[in-house]
Amino acid sequence: QVSLVESGGGLVQPGGSLRLSCAVSGRQSNIAVIGWYRQAPGKERELVAQITDGITRYSDSVLGRFTISRDFADDGAKSSVNLQMRNLKPDDTALYRCSARGRNSYRGRDFWGQGTQVTVSS
Repeated sequence: QVSLVESGGGLVQPGGSLRLSCAVSGRQSNIAVIGWYRQAPGKERELVAQITDGITRYSDSVLGRFTISRDFADDGAKSSVNLQMRNLKPDDTALYRCSARGRNSYRGRDFWGQGTQVTVSS
């Protein structure tokens, strides 16, 4: 089983920065991909960034402004997937959730966190 807990959201002015974190617990080697998604009211869910074995990918809307990274705890039992967001815009306002896709014994399973709200407003 994989548990995901997001933190770091809040209210920020346009042009500001925020750092979101997703605490990931569970068998780390059974996680293939971790992604950050966002969804604003009335809009489709959007994949913002994802990381797979150190390889990153971004949506066009955040490329050059957001950076995704993953840090492993010393015991290898946990990790943190971080989303550094810079030059934030009102259009970045959304509920941000992280999601993990399993492999090996977790194959075919997707895991989700509850999300953290990001509001960009003056």
